[in-house]
Amino acid sequence: MKQAIIIRKDLNMGKGKMAAQASHASLEAYKKAPAENKNIWEMQGQKKVVLKIDSEKDIIDLFNKANAEKMKPALIRDAGKTEVPSGTITALAIGPDTDEKIDKITGYLKLY
Repeated sequence: MKQAIIIRKDLNMGKGKMAAQASHASLEAYKKAPAENKNIWEMQGQKKVVLKIDSEKDIIDLFNKANAEKMKPALIRDAGKTEVPSGTITALAIGPDTDEKIDKITGYLKLY
């Protein structure tokens, strides 16, 4: 079991901003996950991977693919108080779910 956190690299967010957006995405995806997935993931050490994606279009496509697979992804839109305009899609998280299901959706992405 793992969780994939996907960050848009085209926004050139600072490290702190990226960490905050990744945290928002991780928590929101966790809240949406089935209880069984959460329990197993917690017992296994809460494995996470942080991946990069090129654009808003690409992150929306990934969100739609995860939804089509009956996963419950969390798409994060920023409040616009610091580095990016309000409503900007900054991050996506998928899972916790099985490695196989996550890799089917995100396997082509590189680590951030």
